[in-house]
Amino acid sequence: MSAMIQVEHLTYVYNPGMPDATTALDDVSFEIEEGQFVGIIGSTGSGKSTLITHFNGLHRPTSGRILIDGVDLWEKPEKIRDFRFKVGLVFQYPEYQLFEETCYKDIAYGPKNMGLDAQEIDRRVRQAAGFVGLSPQLLERNPFELSGGQKRRVAIAGVLAMEPKVLVLDEPAAGLDPEGRDTILGAVKAYHKATGITVVLVSHSMEDIARYADKVLVMDQRKLAIYDDVDKVFAQAPRLLELGLSVPQVTKIFLRLKELGLDIDTDVYTMPYAVKTLQKALEKRKGEAEC
Repeated sequence: MSAMIQVEHLTYVYNPGMPDATTALDDVSFEIEEGQFVGIIGSTGSGKSTLITHFNGLHRPTSGRILIDGVDLWEKPEKIRDFRFKVGLVFQYPEYQLFEETCYKDIAYGPKNMGLDAQEIDRRVRQAAGFVGLSPQLLERNPFELSGGQKRRVAIAGVLAMEPKVLVLDEPAAGLDPEGRDTILGAVKAYHKATGITVVLVSHSMEDIARYADKVLVMDQRKLAIYDDVDKVFAQAPRLLELGLSVPQVTKIFLRLKELGLDIDTDVYTMPYAVKTLQKALEKRKGEAEC
């Protein structure tokens, strides 16, 4: 697979040359391959939110560069608008950006700005709405009459309707109850599987990252600390805790079992894997007892 996002020695400074100049990103380099689902974690102030706003040109690097699908984002600044259709960015509480009189018109806003014809806009609106679980009847309703979770889905559908090559989400399930979280993130994962799109998810929930991501990128003090497959990252639970991060609750339980003397693997980050690991440990103990 080819790299969809290439970050090369990215440094970003807020208010450069001023007394209050602040380095938000410090020499960060990595690649995200086409079709991957990458989770980004890091403590507050680690630089993760500033990082993702570089992916569609909302911030311009102080030094270094960003390549999207092999093209330098800032090689031709006059073309930056094109990348904002290619990289869809969903901010925290995206429902605050809703403004049209119907859900249909809100979802259609992006495709309309792309200059698409009415038939193609209609196809995209209905397809995006279907992915996030919005019924055709809801499309004609005012978005401000909907529940918080429904509004969130309308906002995400508006980004999906532009059919970006990269979908970047900053805490898309923030403030929702468990059922709402599962609905939103389940829809994103289903869209990822159906389309093969590249997805980048920023989340404070280690459970969400463990459940949905293929790889995990860990930011610490404005630098890249760890970047690896999800199982290899959560196998470094003690290091994550040292960085001030949490780990999935199930991982904490297995670390405690290890401390209590149970001979058991601790690179456990999901419930299905936990069940298999416990079964393996019990079978091993049973075999040893029979010997």
